[in-house]
Amino acid sequence: MVPAGVTWCLDEVTGVDPAARRVETAGGRQISGGDLVLCPGVTPDWDDVPGSQAAVHSAYGSSNYVDERAPYTWELVEGLTEGHAVFVVGAGPVPCAGAALKPLFLAADHWRRTGVLGRLTVTLIVPWPTIFGIPAVDRELQAVADRFGITVLTSTRVRRVDTGNRLLHLDQGGPGEHRDTRLPYDLLHLVPRHRPPAWVSASGLGVPGTDGPAGEDDSALDAHVPGMVEVDPATLAHRRHLAVWGLGDAADVAASRSGGALRKQVAVVADNIGRRRAGRPLVGYDGYSTAPITVGRNRLVLAEFDRAGTLTPSVPLIDLVKPRRFTWAYDRFLQPELYWHSILRGRVSR
Repeated sequence: MVPAGVTWCLDEVTGVDPAARRVETAGGRQISGGDLVLCPGVTPDWDDVPGSQAAVHSAYGSSNYVDERAPYTWELVEGLTEGHAVFVVGAGPVPCAGAALKPLFLAADHWRRTGVLGRLTVTLIVPWPTIFGIPAVDRELQAVADRFGITVLTSTRVRRVDTGNRLLHLDQGGPGEHRDTRLPYDLLHLVPRHRPPAWVSASGLGVPGTDGPAGEDDSALDAHVPGMVEVDPATLAHRRHLAVWGLGDAADVAASRSGGALRKQVAVVADNIGRRRAGRPLVGYDGYSTAPITVGRNRLVLAEFDRAGTLTPSVPLIDLVKPRRFTWAYDRFLQPELYWHSILRGRVSR
């Protein structure tokens, strides 16, 4: 997939000198260039919730956001026939928040089909005031949750996980309304808060501020987060360093993070690099993102929206937010083909 004329350096970045436009790697290399495009991704921030890492790596926990644990999620689901199942979406930056909900609905559908759902209490914990954050999507997802008997705890954060006693310590309520509660679990699927690599801030490229524990104002899908690559959300150009660009999950683009968002961002950055060199006006990124949320064995909610939360469907004549078989089939069979043969090769961008 690497285009002709591109040198692929199999190494890890450890620092950036934006003034010199130079990248330093773990292998001791120094690579310089004219424009620097940063897309380093994000990693789980286990320090945000004490005990979360141990819980996810225990016999009773898992996370599809941790490579080595993802296969274990389904083993837990198949092995649980009674007790408490808890699904948590962390406060703060979470890549593709819609994907965080997929294990919940797939598990509930499996338990319904195998006849054990009635013996389980299933709980979803989200930090937002609603299940997703966009009214039309909220209505569909809440209806699915109600149909499965899932309890949705909104405006709720996990403050600590007691792995030994399988107990979650929760902080419930919006700003200024804190209620400390506890919730037991026999199955825990936890999507942790994420953070960019430390070298982003160390190199002077991050949003100013302390990237500490999640605060009251950074649970939203599009929240500004200290430490993220500081870019203009429209042009994706760095606010303080010329010829530096940022995109992807680690960029502060004031929009929901997803692969669909990255697809649009790549086109904007590629166009704007040429425009800046030619002295032409830069084009803008409207915050487009997408969240395909599987809500059952063969049905999917497809939400496409901009940074204002306005739905921007690619197929305007059909309500893609409504759970449908054909959107599930598209995501399951056609999307992988488009990804490998068109999107990744740059043939489908806008």
